Amino acid sequence: MPYATVKPTNLPPRYSLPELALPAVLLTDAAALTALLHSVIAAHNDVKTQALSHMQHMMEQFILARHRMFGASSEQASSQGRLFDEAEDLAAGSDASQDVAPLPPATKGDGKADNKPGRGKRGPLPSGLARVDVVHYVPAAERTCPCGTPMVAIGEDVSEQLDLVPMQVRVLRHIRKRYGCPGSAHAPITAPLPPQPLPKSNASADLLAMLLVVKFIDGLPLARFESVLARHGVTGPRQTLARWVICAAGVLQPLLNLMRDALLEGAFLHVDETVVQVLKEAGKAPTSNSYMWVQTGGPPGRPVVVFDYDASRGGQVPVRLLHDYRGYVMTDGYSGYSELMRTDGIDQLICWAHVRRRFVEAVKVQPKGRRGLADEAVALIGKLYGVERNHKDTGDDARLLARQTLSVPALAALRIWLDKTLPGVTPKSALGTALSYLRDDWPRLTRYTERGDLPIDNNRAENAIRPFVIGRKAWLFSDTVAGANASAVIYSVLETAKANGVEPYTWLRRVLRDLPAAKTVDDVEALLPWNVKDMHAPDLTSDMPG
Repeated sequence: MPYATVKPTNLPPRYSLPELALPAVLLTDAAALTALLHSVIAAHNDVKTQALSHMQHMMEQFILARHRMFGASSEQASSQGRLFDEAEDLAAGSDASQDVAPLPPATKGDGKADNKPGRGKRGPLPSGLARVDVVHYVPAAERTCPCGTPMVAIGEDVSEQLDLVPMQVRVLRHIRKRYGCPGSAHAPITAPLPPQPLPKSNASADLLAMLLVVKFIDGLPLARFESVLARHGVTGPRQTLARWVICAAGVLQPLLNLMRDALLEGAFLHVDETVVQVLKEAGKAPTSNSYMWVQTGGPPGRPVVVFDYDASRGGQVPVRLLHDYRGYVMTDGYSGYSELMRTDGIDQLICWAHVRRRFVEAVKVQPKGRRGLADEAVALIGKLYGVERNHKDTGDDARLLARQTLSVPALAALRIWLDKTLPGVTPKSALGTALSYLRDDWPRLTRYTERGDLPIDNNRAENAIRPFVIGRKAWLFSDTVAGANASAVIYSVLETAKANGVEPYTWLRRVLRDLPAAKTVDDVEALLPWNVKDMHAPDLTSDMPG
């Protein structure tokens, strides 16, 4: 077939089409030639559209990355971002009347309380704190009335200050009295030493409690605690401290086993994971990521937080952790949970906070000052959270009714908006990925409206894992797998104590004193945070014989 060289004309300059080698017959058939030229232009437009879409995606990712690194956020503003000017910044927003909590009502001479309101807006000091009375007397020389009559006490004015006793490092000398027969007819007997958490060490239960709390609650690395001891003249190498931590985790393991049993009794639970670096792990490079998995749930009134370490983020991990569980499981959209969800009796809930977060990111890449489709999605999702906020303190039945009458229609409106919006949005854009995420997980996102007690998001797990993430910024990594597993045990028991409103150090001090002497499951169960009535451990010297 003969060919002729033709260069298209009368086309917009942006197409810049090259010369075409066309069959000669097309030169005499205008319709065929026109159709061919349109197909070439369409192909060129497809390539251009894909290129523009790719460029838009890259630009959005750049904007989001820049915002994550340099943008303002509530967490940055409240912690690291204001670290060095914290005192000046906070002091500028207060006055001297707010420096100390108000005092209890002062008593008048008749013994009745003075009900005049205290100055400022300060709240009272906790009533559970120990009170130490410091009595101030008027000098005797000034207690004579101008009329010459000696003054008598008619009342008192009471004010309170918050005081703090610094950490005291001391040595406990266990003196075990020995008794024997005066005639040496029988072997002597020696007073037994109470069971100790670490019998072969010189660490007391109270020292271990302090060590675990400052590391796993306050985020103080072992190297800094070593320095604290050194200031008191005590040599406590961090290697020794690390060994104490790992051994203490073994002591606490029976308590964690009962907590895990309680966790699986709940009608629903939350699951999340975060990275942790372990330097010495077989088959893995020191710089590779391992994972700490957190599960939180439990029956009403007995919240439980359980951490588990695993080198993998694969789907077999949640299956291993929850193979005995049946109920609702709240997760994010990570595909690693798919294998668990194939288990009979497990229903998956997807977190609405993760969905909303994606649309918030889409808002960030919009031109400033312009309201777009992402803002509409955030507003629609906000209606769902408004229902939850307004019924947070109601019973499950009232919350279920509110969800059925308010949330279900709001979800229907959101679905209509989704189906209308999705076809016109570039799939790889920030908005497009958010819409696809919403569409793909829709059945599991709407399942929470089936009951009144089910959560709308996974914030409970994220809040539980946050202390670990904050602490990780200080200690950075675990040296060994044993250390990572010990961290999981200790984070579990301490975060469970906090979730139950228990002061961690006071409770752990009691546990480490009593747990070594536990002989039955009932003895261990009595030390669970929701079972311990008296948190204060007895004085070690109170029952010593004379």
